[in-house]
Amino acid sequence: MSRQRHSYQPRAGHGLPHDPLNAIIGPRPIGWISSVSEAGERNLAPYSFFNCFNYHPPIIGFASSGWKDSVQNITQTGEFVWNLATRPLAEAMNESSASLPHGEDEFSLAGLTPLAASYVKASMVAESPVNFECKLTQCIQLLDADGGEIPTWLVLGEVVAIHIDSALLENGIYQTARAQPILRAGGPSAYYAINEDLRFDMVRPDARSR
Repeated sequence: MSRQRHSYQPRAGHGLPHDPLNAIIGPRPIGWISSVSEAGERNLAPYSFFNCFNYHPPIIGFASSGWKDSVQNITQTGEFVWNLATRPLAEAMNESSASLPHGEDEFSLAGLTPLAASYVKASMVAESPVNFECKLTQCIQLLDADGGEIPTWLVLGEVVAIHIDSALLENGIYQTARAQPILRAGGPSAYYAINEDLRFDMVRPDARSR
């Protein structure tokens, strides 16, 4: 199959109105991360480079461009919480991305309720229907292909407790679309929602042969 392709080397620039990378790798789940400083100051911030990397034990992670309050808090305390960002919470999530002076509380700015976690000191977002309590496992500064340090840090944590709104469980099965998760897409403002009408199912080849 013959295609016309726009090809480029990222280090030389993409030659487009907007970098397409985060539109191609998308939509992406949002890392809505709450943490607390050693002084007890709450912090809440969304990260668009986020995902789950292991089942047992469950390991999730997010990348921060720059040494931000979230990274500093987590490396100092060894704890954080991931909160599911949903369509009803989209505006509040966006508000929590504001650049505030160090120590100011994004929970208050976004009108959100901090809820005490069970195993970590960081607060959960009470309005979020799913929360993961996490313990830091690694904080890794990324390197380029030449071995040079990049001012971006990958924060990985083991999920030590999971809290799910019971309304999202049907016969014990988590209903993804019912939670109304929102996902980050490309450009400065694009997000997507999940709709049950868009669902399709496939069975892995190995499972079909059993």
